[in-house]
Amino acid sequence: MADPDHERLIEDFGQNDDFWLFGYGSLIWKPPPHYDQRVPGYIEGYVRRFWQASEDHRGTPEAPGRVVTLIDRAHWETLTDHHEPTERVWGAAYHIPSSKVAEVRTYLDIREINGYSIQFTPFHPAAFYTSITSPPSSPPIQPSHASSRSITASTTILAKIEQHQPPIRCLVYIGLPENPQFLGPQDPDALARHILKSRGPSGENREYLFFLEKALLELSRESGDKHVSDLVRRCKEIEREEAKDEEGEEVQEGGDDGDGVEADEAAGALLRKVGSTEEHEEVEK
Repeated sequence: MADPDHERLIEDFGQNDDFWLFGYGSLIWKPPPHYDQRVPGYIEGYVRRFWQASEDHRGTPEAPGRVVTLIDRAHWETLTDHHEPTERVWGAAYHIPSSKVAEVRTYLDIREINGYSIQFTPFHPAAFYTSITSPPSSPPIQPSHASSRSITASTTILAKIEQHQPPIRCLVYIGLPENPQFLGPQDPDALARHILKSRGPSGENREYLFFLEKALLELSRESGDKHVSDLVRRCKEIEREEAKDEEGEEVQEGGDDGDGVEADEAAGALLRKVGSTEEHEEVEK
């Protein structure tokens, strides 16, 4: 049963230009629309795990993929896990201007509909971060009142040191343990193999995993996640094993007992019999 106080908090959030969204999964590299600030940082009291099924993005209802969710640390400690938790869950916080909150909320509700619910958490901005913007790939459309001297593109590299910043109250989408897509602890090797074979409307499941690790490592020197990186390592080892097996099969099929030599001789004889240029090109094709 929905908590009316919690629902009221959700409805009121962002009315005072204070709408901040914390992303800990795909939102890190695929941000929401209309944000005007992006701040790397972390939250505490949670553990990030690939324990949420995905039927709508990285899998299908018949073959769900695997995506991340957050587990409350106190609940995680009651479970059996193969990985140690990190003290902090790193990600990125996005500020949404009040005029765009309703539109972004609708976008997020559709994007995160598969088992995720809205919660709130304190977010701690990174002590040191960089912000880089580049010229757009095409000139932006200028409003009718814009001056002909307006700047249409710029490149800015900004490094900031922020000390003792107060935490920011963020909205976050979490797949709580009681939601039907929550799977609980997964064997890491079986999980890696499942990710490798899964695919959905948003693309391959492995792409989600690899992009997440890359995005996390780019946030800070401290922002890595051992659970995520271990799954990446396992997936790449499996990919290498499969590539070796395929290469071995090709070699075995290619030429044993002199069959390859006989085939080459037969092909050569056929080419020598060809008379016209047109026939010769067709045989080579």
